[in-house]
Amino acid sequence: MPKTLHIRRLGRVEYQDGLDAQRMLVEARAAGLVPDTLLLLEHPRVITLGRGARREHVLRPQGFEIYETDRGGDVTYHGPGQIVGYPILDLKPDRKDVRKYVASVEEVMIRVAASYGIRSERVQGRVGVWTPAGKLGAIGVHISRWITSHGFAFNVRTDLSDFAAIVPCGISGASVASLESLCGTAPPMAEVEQRFAAAAAAVWESEAFEVPHEIRSVSVTMLREDGRVLLLKRTPDKGGFWQILTGTMEQGESPLQTAAREIHEETAFSPRLDEVRDLDYVHSFAIGSKFALETAFAVRVEGEPTLSDEHDDHRWCTLEEAESLLPFAGLRKAVGLAARFLGGRP
Repeated sequence: MPKTLHIRRLGRVEYQDGLDAQRMLVEARAAGLVPDTLLLLEHPRVITLGRGARREHVLRPQGFEIYETDRGGDVTYHGPGQIVGYPILDLKPDRKDVRKYVASVEEVMIRVAASYGIRSERVQGRVGVWTPAGKLGAIGVHISRWITSHGFAFNVRTDLSDFAAIVPCGISGASVASLESLCGTAPPMAEVEQRFAAAAAAVWESEAFEVPHEIRSVSVTMLREDGRVLLLKRTPDKGGFWQILTGTMEQGESPLQTAAREIHEETAFSPRLDEVRDLDYVHSFAIGSKFALETAFAVRVEGEPTLSDEHDDHRWCTLEEAESLLPFAGLRKAVGLAARFLGGRP
């Protein structure tokens, strides 16, 4: 009987939020609360260092966030146009072989490349998937209690010039390639994700089921004329942490309608709809064992809020203070975007 493989196509995910989601899923998989799961997503421009990384392989750190991780391997790059796959698989009882698992991840990428007429292969002594034009897909995995995390990065329409910031996987002189550079045009990301789901199910002898986001939400950064950001403190039974305004979309609402409703209900501010600005930032993150797809907005306000029973305190913060207090990377990104978009000062 085939295993079950949940596929979650998450879109844009901040790197730290991706790490947090993996940790949550690893614990849930260990407890038997979820089946094997494959996360497919895109990260913003980041450089990551594996357990064997050498700092001198980061050549130009300016303009990139840098993270040290517990995956294997050296230095790698993630960015828009690259499909990142995080398989959360329980290899017990009959798949407890690290080399075979890594080879299976390579096989998934080889099959996807082949579906576009690209011949890719393994290279002795090098992890990943290679073409004559360069490395098409990178691998860096972590296995704990025989449950996998981290995974692969496959270049679809990636800006290959960004790889000049690093020595990819610690291999001097190695070039990189993408589907776009090899095919002349890049196929749609959603199409490539679909092929990854099919290839993963075949290689891991599983039946794949796509799982949609359980939550659709909005965030709203509210700024005063002096550039300070309004943070609200959730009541202890709601988590007790500081946040910008967030809310869940109700049936039939657009994200903008949700943002306007939440502003009024949670703070009693009543801006016009055309004053609530869409930041063109949609991202995913994990809440417990569920995933939210959140749309970010910003608005300028005057006066003091009247809090609902969901929050028991508020404060006006500088941009730096707000970013230090916010618990989710996506909320920190939204605040930074709002400050720039509305001309807020730190």
